Amino acid sequence: MNVNPRVIDTAGAAGPVRRVWYTAYGSNTHRDRLARYLAGGRLPGTDRTYPGCRDPRPPAASAPVELVGQVYFATESPVWTGGRAFYDPRAEGRALARAHLVTVGQFSDIVAQEMNREPGADLDLSEVMEHGRAVLGPGRYETLVCPGTLDGCPVLTFTAPWGVRGIAWNKPSAPYVRVLASGLLDAGAWDVRTIAEYVVSCPGAAGAWKAGEVAELIGEQGDMGLPAPPDSGPR
Repeated sequence: MNVNPRVIDTAGAAGPVRRVWYTAYGSNTHRDRLARYLAGGRLPGTDRTYPGCRDPRPPAASAPVELVGQVYFATESPVWTGGRAFYDPRAEGRALARAHLVTVGQFSDIVAQEMNREPGADLDLSEVMEHGRAVLGPGRYETLVCPGTLDGCPVLTFTAPWGVRGIAWNKPSAPYVRVLASGLLDAGAWDVRTIAEYVVSCPGAAGAWKAGEVAELIGEQGDMGLPAPPDSGPR
C-alpha cells in the first residue's frame, strides 16, 4: 500500500460548485472503464457504445476514499451479466471507493449514461448539497448521495433508491469483479488481500466468491485493451 485513503470532511462546500469528486464504488473505480463514460466508445467484449461526456478530458485527479455504508450486488447487468454494485449509505460498514475529480458537467453526463440517456444537461445539485441525498427518479442510479467534501469540493456518488435489504442480491460476474477490484488496487491504498476480503464480504458476492478467487482475478487486471482518453491539458 502506497497511500492512505483520503478522509472526507463532513462540512458542506462553500461557494459555487464547479468541480465534484465523483466517487465510484463499482466498475468506474477503474480509470480505463471510466474513460468510456468520459471520452466515449465501446468496451471490448460488449455491444454497448457510450456517447461520452461533453467534456471528454480525464479526471483532474483521483484518490482512494472509504465511505460509511455498504456496497452490495443486485439486479442484472446487461453489459457484464451478473449483479451490479450499489451503495447503501444508511447501512453499517465501510465501502472502498475511488473518487475522481471532474466537472459538474462531466458528473451530470456520467449519471445520464448510467441511466442509458443522452448526456447534455447539467444536474441541479442544490438538494443533494443541502440534504446529503436527492432522489432524481426511481431508476437504479438516480439517487445522489453527498457524504461531505474533499479539498472543498463535494464528494458525490449515485445509487438506487432502495437499500441493501430492499432487493434480492445477485452474484457479480468475474469480469465485473476483476475491473472493480483492479480499480481499487490501482488507487494505491489497499493491497490485494484487503480488496479480495472486502469484495467477498459484500452481499451478493458473500458466499458466491472466495477471497482467493478474487485475488486471482486482480492478478489478471491488465489494461482492458482500452485506449487512453484524450488529454486536453490542465483543467
